[in-house]
Amino acid sequence: MNLKRIFGAILTLLGISGLIYTAVVFSATSGSERDIKSLIIFGILGVVFFISGISLVKTTKDEA
Repeated sequence: MNLKRIFGAILTLLGISGLIYTAVVFSATSGSERDIKSLIIFGILGVVFFISGISLVKTTKDEA
């Protein structure tokens, strides 16, 4: 069991859930300052987690 791949998969799932939550907040937004701040924060965190998780899974070599 490769710990880096598992951690990469967890980061990827967190990133996907952050991006989905950003989409939900975006669809229900009324345009207030608080909504815009949460869109930016969750969107950036979702993208960072997603990209780091994908790159961690991609660059980790399989060892038997």
